[in-house]
Amino acid sequence: MSETDTPEDTPKAKSPAQAKPKKKLKWRPWIRALHRDIGYFAIGLTVIYALSGLAVNHIADWDPNFTQIEQRYEIGPIEEEDEEAIGKIVAEKLKLEEKPQDVYRVNDDELEVSLPSGRTLQVNQKTGAVLEQGQEPRFFLRVANWLHLNRGKKAWSYIADGYAVFLLYLAISGLFMIPGRKGLLGRGAVIAILGALVPVLYVTLSGGP
Repeated sequence: MSETDTPEDTPKAKSPAQAKPKKKLKWRPWIRALHRDIGYFAIGLTVIYALSGLAVNHIADWDPNFTQIEQRYEIGPIEEEDEEAIGKIVAEKLKLEEKPQDVYRVNDDELEVSLPSGRTLQVNQKTGAVLEQGQEPRFFLRVANWLHLNRGKKAWSYIADGYAVFLLYLAISGLFMIPGRKGLLGRGAVIAILGALVPVLYVTLSGGP
């Protein structure tokens, strides 16, 4: 330092406290972003498994795959005696798009007409009364149940396993998304414990497997 220099003009060395702080790795934004994107990606599979799970869970109360059909018609007496000809007459009068697959005479007055769709027509030749019975697949649910129950075999197993991994990530990452009292160290832990207690209490109170 020269004689003219003052202490204020002399550059001071930076203390360790004044050194540039190192950037902390902010991992929560990454967890939240991945949680969000996986959640969006899994929406389709979640809808399939949730709706079909509800449907199959009540299989004792209803058929989750098919709607039962029973309808009655009056087409007038049929004087024809040939079974195949009667089947064609019935199909024409009912304006069916399907052609009869088989016609079976039950007795002198009644015939059973089988259709390719699986439906049957109980025809009374003398009175012209027709009873249609059968079933038709439920919209969306039959396909969802087919996937949920892994009817697609090995190929779908890989997709189902991937979906299970996604659900595990969504569950675990959800624990760490929010810091502080609203997160895992606060009410988040209480809610998580309550949720875990649901299956534990059910198994305990129901007597288990």
